[in-house]
Amino acid sequence: MRFNMVLSAAIAVMSTATTVVAQGYIIGYYPSWQATNIVGLDFSKYTHINMAFGIPNDDGSIAYDGIATLESDVAAIQAKNTKALLSVGGWSGSSKISTILKDNTIRSTFLNAMVDFIKTYNLDGIDIDWEYPGRLGNACNAFDEVNDTPNFLTFLQDLRAELDSQFGDRTKLITMAVYVEPFHINGVPSDVTEFAKVVDFANLMQYDINGAWNPETGPNGPFDFEQGKGTPFSFVSAIDAWTGNGWPANQLTGGVAFYGRSTTATVDMTLDPENQYQAQSKVVPLGDSDDAEWLDVCAGATSVSGNWKWKNLRSQGVLTDPETAALPWVRHWDPISQTPWLFNPETKVFISYDDPKSIKIKMDYAQSKGLAGLMLWSMEMDYKGELVDLLNTWVEGSGAKSDIKSNSSANSIASQISSANTSSAVGAQSTASQKSSANNKTSSMVPTTSGDDIAAPKDTNANVKANSIVDNVCSTEGEYKCDDSNGESSTYYICIYSKWLQLSCGCGKVCQMDSGNLTCG
Repeated sequence: MRFNMVLSAAIAVMSTATTVVAQGYIIGYYPSWQATNIVGLDFSKYTHINMAFGIPNDDGSIAYDGIATLESDVAAIQAKNTKALLSVGGWSGSSKISTILKDNTIRSTFLNAMVDFIKTYNLDGIDIDWEYPGRLGNACNAFDEVNDTPNFLTFLQDLRAELDSQFGDRTKLITMAVYVEPFHINGVPSDVTEFAKVVDFANLMQYDINGAWNPETGPNGPFDFEQGKGTPFSFVSAIDAWTGNGWPANQLTGGVAFYGRSTTATVDMTLDPENQYQAQSKVVPLGDSDDAEWLDVCAGATSVSGNWKWKNLRSQGVLTDPETAALPWVRHWDPISQTPWLFNPETKVFISYDDPKSIKIKMDYAQSKGLAGLMLWSMEMDYKGELVDLLNTWVEGSGAKSDIKSNSSANSIASQISSANTSSAVGAQSTASQKSSANNKTSSMVPTTSGDDIAAPKDTNANVKANSIVDNVCSTEGEYKCDDSNGESSTYYICIYSKWLQLSCGCGKVCQMDSGNLTCG
């Protein structure tokens, strides 16, 4: 899980089957309390929408705040050829799940409540967001280090059997929102192979990695983490952890946040602008115009979240365009976490967030690892479709909505990516990441037709087309370039750690540049 050579180590040895796919999954969460801000959004830009949250009661019944409009909401979503699911749990809604699953009577009520929701409101399935089996999430949540994970597996097996019996085999979906590590048993991540047999796919929550709970500032959703700084989890490590513990890559979606977290630094971070890890206080500043004090029942106190939605970073003038900050804010880019961060030297407020550039890096990596698509929290946080439109470029925009279908082609991706600049301690940690990639033999969703589509950067002595990348050195982190400026090649490159990584648009598509933006069409 400790991965610090980024793409050079993660993609160095991959033996995966090729998969043909119409479009990657785009899973959006629809918070019921934000319904008025979701009016007018284009549901056709999503493949699945999770209605959040169904809250479990002590007796196993489930309450949903938006129940009055759930039927019409589901109909509106499905009218756009998009699937609608009820998401059960959430950060504060998971407090009773551990206890429920220990009592056979209450557990039965819980299972039947899910089935009844599907029947009554014509849902396409159930998403379970238990935070977290076998470990503490919110301070009020009950958890059992020994029994939560096996109890959860048995429950999901029974739920799958009941859904198949009532509606037909695999007609209704079971999905999960999951932590960056697989479910714990006695404090240790467990094998999740059996879970994958009954669950259609899992959505990784690869954000909220760092925040005001840390002694120093850091990235909310790092692509990679920097050794010895911040919390040692990331987009990359989460994928390695789940696939390395038995979860098929093509049943996994990467998670991106349409918001950032703000904290209060105790120093002027502009004095060390290359370092996003600097001392901070525990005081959480007020976030965007939607932030306000809320009662934390567990703590018995009120607080603010400090969150900034992408739409408010844009609409409130913090960012004048996706990559330009308005004074007094200063924007920086971290080359290891591959994320932007903002600092206000007048207030000492630090904001870590994702933007189109950082999300594109995550999306490309998810494709290269064979993931099923991307999940986002949450739908109403976007600005004029800037982020969800980017996700819809996974393959070919938002046209096709067919399910993922894999084939058993034996094509092997074994090209070596040239070593990138590494941080101080890679060693056995990078080796472990390589082994995780090499051992993952499940069918994957790499949008290619052969193993040549993801390969090492081109040899500097090779014959190349006009404007091709003729060396393996780049200077602008996150920069993209097409292999051919005339739109005749499917190959493109991304700059990671001053090295060019070669990727592909996939079969039947070519790379094109338009006003500095790369598209596959």
